[in-house]
Amino acid sequence: MFKTRLISGIVLVAIAVLVIPLGGWPLTALLAAVSVIGMSELFQIEQMQTAAPAVTAYLGACVYYVLCMLGASAPAQGMVLALTVIAVLAVYVFAFPKFKARQVITAVFGLIYVAVFLSFVLKLRNMDGGAYLVWLIFLASWGADTCAYCVGMLFGKHKMTPVLSPKKSVEGAVGGVIGAALLGALYGVIFGEKLQMARPVLDLVILCAGGALISMVGDLAASGIKRDHGIKDYGKLIPGHGGILDRFDSVILVAPVIYYLAQILRGGAAFFGL
Repeated sequence: MFKTRLISGIVLVAIAVLVIPLGGWPLTALLAAVSVIGMSELFQIEQMQTAAPAVTAYLGACVYYVLCMLGASAPAQGMVLALTVIAVLAVYVFAFPKFKARQVITAVFGLIYVAVFLSFVLKLRNMDGGAYLVWLIFLASWGADTCAYCVGMLFGKHKMTPVLSPKKSVEGAVGGVIGAALLGALYGVIFGEKLQMARPVLDLVILCAGGALISMVGDLAASGIKRDHGIKDYGKLIPGHGGILDRFDSVILVAPVIYYLAQILRGGAAFFGL
């Protein structure tokens, strides 16, 4: 099991290393595909992965990604999302009572939670210096997860969420945040000049530590959804890991946090229009 998980992890990293530097259409296509698969895993819980509300959400997600790639304005992107939600509701209304309200809610939630949140990987990559900034998402999520696992295995005694995730410890959580902060500091020392930040080392410590905290929320939230529905994994696409959502649960929440924190640290009060 460990060997399978390790090999799958190496393959995922290799894909990221090959595609993310390219940006553009290759990264857009990859993220759109990952989003649609992740949405289908979430929809499968409600047995609606091929139902009309789900298909409408898939199409809306793909159009949204194309607009992100083309650099469309935020209002244009928001318009597509609003129209997609309206279309999902129209399907619900005109097919009533074929679909249940919870399926409509799940379709809209999946669109935002998976597709929109993951799109911030592309948005960050498209920023000035984004070729270097984008890796902070993975340092803060996968890096924190690895550090938390190692520290938890060695020193974990106090359970953080005994009902939701009994294996996670307070010590592991602290180790994950500190580990991510140290990774951020090291990254800042190596690539600081490429990041267009006034204090690259300190800023990256803040970015990665904050991202690590949010990554735990993403991990535990995804676990909570699985527990609510009595399933172990979201899918079997990634051997040793499960589905897309099992591997990207923390990345999904970390991506927008890193994107906005980077904007704030770069622009300061100007970010808020002050």
